[in-house]
Amino acid sequence: MTFMDWYNSLAKPAWTPEPAFIGLMWQIIYPIIILTFGFVFVQAARRRIPRAVVIPFLINLVANVVFTPIQFGLRNLTLASIDILVVWGSIVWLVMAIWKHHRWVAVAQAPYFSWVSIATVLQLSITWMNW
Repeated sequence: MTFMDWYNSLAKPAWTPEPAFIGLMWQIIYPIIILTFGFVFVQAARRRIPRAVVIPFLINLVANVVFTPIQFGLRNLTLASIDILVVWGSIVWLVMAIWKHHRWVAVAQAPYFSWVSIATVLQLSITWMNW
């Protein structure tokens, strides 16, 4: 069974976005992540911000990258739910960490945070419905 066949077979809330819409949202958000996270990493490498500020960005990046292999490779809904909670929480953390240094980076996370908030509720709902 392909990962899409598996995903389509899951019980999902009626408000679940179509896969194409989900893909479109990530196509909008990933450039924001690349630009802002890259800026933070460069600023930390140049010692213009404390290196500790980078920690939530790194955690977020790793958690974001491993979500798809967990969800669609391992097909582990519970672990994917834990992972997306890490993604969501680390966005809150990184916004707080960068706020006093570069507010524009924090504000630029609004679309990312909004989408991940929706995705988190969706993931938790799917996990609950397929328990």
